[in-house]
Amino acid sequence: MLKRILLVLSLCGSVTYAADLPSPGSGAAGNPPSEASIKQLLETAQARKLLDSVMAQMDGFMKQAIQQATQGQKIPPKVQKDIDKRQAETMAVLKETLDWNKLEPMYLRIYQKSFTQQEVDGMIAFYKTSAGQAVINKMPAVMQNTMDEMQQMMGPMMQRIQRMQQEVVAELKAEGEKKGG
Repeated sequence: MLKRILLVLSLCGSVTYAADLPSPGSGAAGNPPSEASIKQLLETAQARKLLDSVMAQMDGFMKQAIQQATQGQKIPPKVQKDIDKRQAETMAVLKETLDWNKLEPMYLRIYQKSFTQQEVDGMIAFYKTSAGQAVINKMPAVMQNTMDEMQQMMGPMMQRIQRMQQEVVAELKAEGEKKGG
């Protein structure tokens, strides 16, 4: 779950990197961008709206994961109430941790370290174009499709890992029985 959250956050941040990136290590040496221009970039790129979309997707993902885990089973009302409570608590923790008021200062620091004023201005100009708006508007669908396909890819891998773990446990148990018996 944590890996999926990190994937979503990295994808969330990638919308603001659609324009040309500086080469590795180039940093914002010369002319760091102003706080106002970074805020304008984040607003133009609708970063806050994207974060809200990510939170909604995470809520949906958790509900889907719970449905898959309990598929075909009748859940007693008491257990369902507990599941719902835990899901609400998890979402509350996510919302508290990923609150825009906490993330914006982080973005400001990172962008000032990573981009020049000229690069930020170029990204703002890009996001004001129809192509830039298409990136912004379609990124939630791109992220959802990416998560869906990653989940399909991860399912068989997770099954293989579980089988390998079961095999190791069985081997350890057999060894323990040989030594003890």
